[in-house]
Amino acid sequence: MADPKPINLALQGGGAHGAYTWGVLDRLLQDDRVVIRAISGTSAGAMNAAAVADGLTAGGPDEARRRLAAFWRGISELAGIGPWLRAPSTVMGGGWSLDGSPTYWAFDFAKRALSPYQFNPLNVNPVRDTLAEQIDFERVRHCDRIGLFVSATNVRTGRIRVFERSELTPDAVMASAALPQVYQAVEIDGEAYWDGGFMGNPAIFPLIYETDCPDVVIVQINPVERPEVPTTPAEIANRVNEISFNSSLMRELRAISYVTDLLDKGELDPAKHKRIYVHRIAPADEMRAYGASSKFNPEYAFLAHLHDLGRRNAERWLDETVPSLGNSSTLSFET
Repeated sequence: MADPKPINLALQGGGAHGAYTWGVLDRLLQDDRVVIRAISGTSAGAMNAAAVADGLTAGGPDEARRRLAAFWRGISELAGIGPWLRAPSTVMGGGWSLDGSPTYWAFDFAKRALSPYQFNPLNVNPVRDTLAEQIDFERVRHCDRIGLFVSATNVRTGRIRVFERSELTPDAVMASAALPQVYQAVEIDGEAYWDGGFMGNPAIFPLIYETDCPDVVIVQINPVERPEVPTTPAEIANRVNEISFNSSLMRELRAISYVTDLLDKGELDPAKHKRIYVHRIAPADEMRAYGASSKFNPEYAFLAHLHDLGRRNAERWLDETVPSLGNSSTLSFET
C-alpha cells in the first residue's frame, strides 16, 4: 500500500455549521490515503482543530474522532438554554432555521440595539465553558502530531493575530470566535480580539510559511456564489455575512494564483518560492438553504445532520482528489 499523502487543512468558521467540518474531519481521520500535517482554523474551525489535536495526542486518529464527537455533543447541550429553539412551524416543515422563533428574534433585536457589554455585562459564555470542559488544552499545547494555527482579529489594530499551538488556550480559541455583536472582545496579553473571520477565514499563509506540505485543503462552510439575489432582510444579512467572511480567503487565493502563474512562467525561482496546490471540500448543496440564524442552532439532530453531510462530501472528495495530491490544484483560483 502506498504511503499516505500529507495534507494541510484550512477550516472555516460558521457557528453550528462547523458540525459539517466535524463530519469532514471524521472521515479524513479514518482514511489511510491521507495524513493531516497541519490545520489552520477560525472560529468553529479553530474549535474543531483543537479537538483533533487533543485526540491525536491522547490516542491517535480514533481518539481524535471521539473527542470531536464529544465536543459537538457538549455544544448540543446548549440547546436547553437561551433562544435556540425552532418555531413549531419550522419543526413541522423540517427546516433548521431559527427565523420563525420569537425568542431568536428577541435575541436578534437585543444584539442590534445593545452591545454584549450591555445585554451580557457578566460576560457569561457557555460555549467557552463547553470548550474548556471538553478539550484538554495542556495536551493540545504539547501535541507534536500536527501544526496548529488559530486566527483572531486585533480590535485596535485591525490586524490578524495567528495563535500557534503552544499559545492555545480556551481564550485564544474563543477570541477566534468572538462575533462582536454577540460576545465581548476577548482580552489576551493586554490586547482585545474579535472573530478571526474578518481577517482570515481561515488564514492560509501559516500553512505556506510554517510547513513543508504543498497541499492545502479548504473545508468551506460559507458559499462563495449564490444564483439568486437576496430580497428579504434575513436573506440580505445572510449574504452579507457570506461575502464578508469569504473576502480574506479570496484575497489569499488570488495571491497564491499570482505566485503560481509566475512560477509557471519561470519568472520566480522554485528553490525560493513554494508551489502550493489548493483543493476544496465545498459546503453541501443542502446548506445553501440554511440561513444565518441556523448557525445559532445547536440541536443535536441538526449537528448530526451536518456531520453526515460532511462525511459524505469528504468521501466523495477523497475518491476524486487523492490522485492529484502533490501534483496539481483541483480548485480553480477564479472560484
